[in-house]
Amino acid sequence: MGPAPRRPGSARRQAAGAVSRGGTPSAGPRPGTTLGDMTSLDAATSPVLATAHRARTAAAAIAPLPRSAKDKALLAIADALEARTAEIITANAVDTAKAAAAGTSETVIDRLTLTPERISAIASDVRDVAALPDPVGEVVRGNTLPNGIDIRQIRVPLGVVGIIYEARPNVTVDAAALCLKSGNAVLLRGSSSAYASNTALVAILRDAVESAGLPADAIQLVPGESRDSVRELMRARGLVDVLIPRGGASLIKTVVEESTVPVIETGTGNCHVYVDAQADLDMAVDILINSKAQRPSVCNSAETLLVHRDIADAFLPRALDALADAGVTVHGDARVLAAAEDSKVTALPATDEDWAAEYLSYDIAAGVVDSLDDAVTHIRRWTSGHTEAIVTTSQAAARRFTQLVDSTTVAVNASTRFTDGGQFGFGAEIGISTQKLHARGPMGLPELTSTKYIVTGDGHVR
Repeated sequence: MGPAPRRPGSARRQAAGAVSRGGTPSAGPRPGTTLGDMTSLDAATSPVLATAHRARTAAAAIAPLPRSAKDKALLAIADALEARTAEIITANAVDTAKAAAAGTSETVIDRLTLTPERISAIASDVRDVAALPDPVGEVVRGNTLPNGIDIRQIRVPLGVVGIIYEARPNVTVDAAALCLKSGNAVLLRGSSSAYASNTALVAILRDAVESAGLPADAIQLVPGESRDSVRELMRARGLVDVLIPRGGASLIKTVVEESTVPVIETGTGNCHVYVDAQADLDMAVDILINSKAQRPSVCNSAETLLVHRDIADAFLPRALDALADAGVTVHGDARVLAAAEDSKVTALPATDEDWAAEYLSYDIAAGVVDSLDDAVTHIRRWTSGHTEAIVTTSQAAARRFTQLVDSTTVAVNASTRFTDGGQFGFGAEIGISTQKLHARGPMGLPELTSTKYIVTGDGHVR
């Protein structure tokens, strides 16, 4: 059989993304090909594209499924995770041992580590997702026109969602659960440092969904541990509908700059805590320590402390001692360093690199500001747009701070650690988007859908 006839203009449309930035042919779709052409031309020679083709087939199968079918699969996943905990722990031990031998930092190893308690919590999150309303088919808006035509905008799955993430094996399950509930197929490309853990988890997830009567290919691990597989995934436009990178600044920057597949950017977490002139000091210390030290290796931990000058003399001695007790090193400006001389805290001079840093460790930058507006100016310059918190008893100060700070989440008298899909009642999250288009903030089920319009008439013509 000869090649299918090409529609006019298809070569121009499909050529985009077929050549890498270096000018050499990529592993993605060839110029002038349709999805059908790619099946025969590319899938046989590219394991990544073959995986994407299977995901696309699975996505079409699960998109119209009723909630009951998807919830049955999710509950099967939760049960399987708990039943096969020992298998997961064994695989995870391989990854953590390799990481320790390579001199990996404790914070990264913490993110990599799975314990029975963490697995139980992950399973609980999956059950929470099953209990959430199904977004697919939800009517976003609708009306009947004067001519009698009925128009409804409804939620539909995105299709095939690719997740590229670092050493966080819990993301494997969270992403799979959220994508399944929202009717999407998912391609999971975790860090090579978590390869054994992710392989075990995906095998368990696939077994569970298949036992529930759904296609196993709705959940797949992208084959290969090299960066070449990531590049292929980023260039699989037409097979993959959206990519969501989760991880450090370098990973996100690479995906945003090199992907021809549409990207939802999840930003890094340079989060700030601002202690206002009218703050409750006990509350401020509690929020600071929880924001920084409760789990410093995650993106919603605080990385910078800003203190109003009118309260600095009263607050800084208490704050610095509390940070010292929590094992935190302070990178301070001149006024903070002066206060640190009478404290047991380890203090170093802050540089521009410190103000910009997402430490993900027991470090925090700290400075004194002359006013709330100066705090906002500092935040606007250095923030990653994730989460900022104000501690104040002044409603006027809280109102001004929330109006002027342009981040995904602004907390008033609450820890930055609450910026989390689970804490927001989403069951889990696919990531925290710091961009403004399509989704912003913790991404739950609605953010994993698009919309389409259903136009119903009775023989209407225009």
